[in-house]
Amino acid sequence: MKPTLGILMLDTRFPRSFGDAGNAATWPFAVRTRVVGTATPERVVRDKAEGLVDAFIAAGRALAAEGVAGITTTCGFLCLHQATIAAALPVPFASSSLLQVPLLARVLPRGRRVGILTIDRSSLTHEHLSAVGIDPETPLEGIAAASHLARVLIGNEPLLDPVTASADLIAAGRKLVDQHRDVGAIVLECANMPPYAAQLGAALGLPVYDWYSMVTWFVRGLEPRSFVAPAIDLCLDVA
Repeated sequence: MKPTLGILMLDTRFPRSFGDAGNAATWPFAVRTRVVGTATPERVVRDKAEGLVDAFIAAGRALAAEGVAGITTTCGFLCLHQATIAAALPVPFASSSLLQVPLLARVLPRGRRVGILTIDRSSLTHEHLSAVGIDPETPLEGIAAASHLARVLIGNEPLLDPVTASADLIAAGRKLVDQHRDVGAIVLECANMPPYAAQLGAALGLPVYDWYSMVTWFVRGLEPRSFVAPAIDLCLDVA
């Protein structure tokens, strides 16, 4: 049986486009979702999920009881609680796309660094970064607070224009690389940003890692590929 991924969802009403971590059609494998009630973007991003960790653990345990092989979330800011939630669950837990940053920092060419794009620069603290082993000096930029994308996601608004959202992300990316010329790859913190990753990568000429890259890697380990050698035809033409 193929493994099923569990997804702990924030309590949101904004659209989840194809490519969003919370859109089941995004994933090339089975997923099972569970909304954590009252876990709004505001509470998780700006209030550090205060008072919600037990609810995330309870929801994760419920998903595990339903048979999921691993669990992720739909908000990168939950990296702050990676160790606590992982220790409390019976299956592997990946809180955030930011888990990729320490690995990427080790594979880039000398003189190049990872840059992070987040939905809210002021809320992503050194405490969040340290919780998942990220160098606190890692270049970091946020979506403009007054931008369409930030208003929709943090404000939990019901309408999203993907063209404007993509432009908002690209503007933040250009600001990041203009300020840090040594950025060699970008990681998108936000689980709602993957629909615009390709446009961002094309605009900046850099590799972009996001929730899709992290979660697909995560799930591949839950069911390693079976490499069966192809049959060899031993019939010889001796005529």
